[in-house]
Amino acid sequence: MFRLIRTLAPVTALGLAAGCSSAADVDEASVAAVPSRKAAGSDFWVDPDSPAARQGRQWQRQGRSQDAELLQRIAGQPAALWPAGEIDPTPLVRRATRAATKAGKTVLLTAYNIPHRDCGQHSAGGAAGAAAYRQWIGKFADAIGDAKALVVLEPDAVAHIVDGCTPGELHAERERLLGEAITRLKEQPHTKVYLDAGNPSWIKDPWALVEPLKRAGIEAADGFALNVSNFQTNADTTAYGKKLSQGLGGKHFVIDTSRNGNGPLPGVWCNPPGRALGTRPTTDTGDPVVDAYLWIKRPGESDGTCAGGPDAGRWWPEYALGLARNARGAGDARDAE
Repeated sequence: MFRLIRTLAPVTALGLAAGCSSAADVDEASVAAVPSRKAAGSDFWVDPDSPAARQGRQWQRQGRSQDAELLQRIAGQPAALWPAGEIDPTPLVRRATRAATKAGKTVLLTAYNIPHRDCGQHSAGGAAGAAAYRQWIGKFADAIGDAKALVVLEPDAVAHIVDGCTPGELHAERERLLGEAITRLKEQPHTKVYLDAGNPSWIKDPWALVEPLKRAGIEAADGFALNVSNFQTNADTTAYGKKLSQGLGGKHFVIDTSRNGNGPLPGVWCNPPGRALGTRPTTDTGDPVVDAYLWIKRPGESDGTCAGGPDAGRWWPEYALGLARNARGAGDARDAE
């Protein structure tokens, strides 16, 4: 099934995707400029042991100081953690939320374990069934506790209902599980939840998403998420999001800007060359309906085994370096458009 979005493979340790290199001693470089407005990312916690951070420290030791400094454009910014496929997400989520709380920040998390995930494609997997998913999302929520958290809920899940990739007999269960997940996560006092709604190049008509999102409990969520793991520009995504918002009673949304600095490469969704980091994570978007620009996809982690890349979700340092090299200099948040 043709589509334009992909998500990540299981995460195996705090902030790490499967297949990452081993941790190294800290040797911090200054954070280079990536497009932003003021105090970009100041609301969100930065993982000090992300794949990008560890790669940068390794390159510093190897004498690749210029490459290490470029990689700080990624390592120095907050990006969502994906405890996908964890039998128990508690250790990963709890370590992150504790660190974020200690720093006085909000942790970014992506819940990605819906049954029949990704229709058996690059990021296939997910919970074994409805009961297993309910247990998993309960542990996920419990681990957040009283911490400040922003959760992007189940990339692809609703859009796959609309595009027909997920078989029809599974639609009702999926919508019910998403609604239950929103309700459970919102029991945590400082957790915001944004249900994923694809991107403007995947589901062309945003009105096609309205009823499925409603059936999936969007009313109880803080809003919806767009452009996860994709490359659509801020301008195109915002215009699309506002149309969808109209059908959802004015719901707000967040945009994944992690790799959209150069926009999409037409016809290529999987590891397209020549892409760039986009607007740094910030809640200062200049638009009352756009709650935040976020790095939901972790820049430098592969979309799948295409264009020479490793499995989906695995760290790919060469691709990360390309994203960083192509990033624009400091400027207004709209520069990434």
